[in-house]
Amino acid sequence: MLTNASFLKGLTIHATDGELGTVDEFYFDDETWAIRYLTVETGGWLGGRSVLISPISVLHTDWPAKRMDVALTKKQVENSPGIDTHVPVSRQHEAEFNLYYGYPYYWGGAHLWGPAPYPAGLTVATNASAKAKADRIERESPDSHLRSTEAITGYYVQATDGEIGHVDGFVIDNDAWAIRYVEVATRNWLPGKKVLVSPSWIERVSWPESKIYAGLSREAIQSCPEYLLSRPLTREYESRLYAHYGRPPYWAHEAEHQTSFSLSGV
Repeated sequence: MLTNASFLKGLTIHATDGELGTVDEFYFDDETWAIRYLTVETGGWLGGRSVLISPISVLHTDWPAKRMDVALTKKQVENSPGIDTHVPVSRQHEAEFNLYYGYPYYWGGAHLWGPAPYPAGLTVATNASAKAKADRIERESPDSHLRSTEAITGYYVQATDGEIGHVDGFVIDNDAWAIRYVEVATRNWLPGKKVLVSPSWIERVSWPESKIYAGLSREAIQSCPEYLLSRPLTREYESRLYAHYGRPPYWAHEAEHQTSFSLSGV
């Protein structure tokens, strides 16, 4: 299911034994554009501490109730490794987090989520000794490809022939937990409107410049089907979008990948 990130923000997170807090922002992998963590504002019960929740733990989202259920207990979250969400999250921090919860590493396989295409398909890792865990964490590189959706919002979008607008939001697939589209507010061309650009059409992101470089012309971006937050994002709209840009749709590639995954018996 595709949903705008703004609809996910503010959802109440419920553990198996009570409320944890509300969704604040998302950390995504800037190589695959997969959402690796949700940051949760816990409010008073943890002294205002923000914590990370992996999509691996998500059980169900009740949209009318604005609630998301996770397979965690409050005690688990309370005792989870402390991570300062105001600074970049290192790979060692991720390793410690995943080992604490028993999650497999997403960076250790051929699929979007490492050993599986979707987080729901991952199995909990077997317990290891404390020394084995420490050794495994120590071996990890300090580099990480995690970026905050909040930090990248507002970045300028550069087409092949000039600036076209700025990042105004994200459309997330909350089955694969991947950013399917970057929402672009065009303001250099009149009349301005909001359009969608797939991460696969983005050539690079310049963090020092706070700019995204898209491999598309300004005319192509400006003339593409308009994106309206008030309208459901249907497969028919997506098909028109890909046809406009002359690009193959992501679901065709993923269907082939999923078939290969199923036949391999992984």
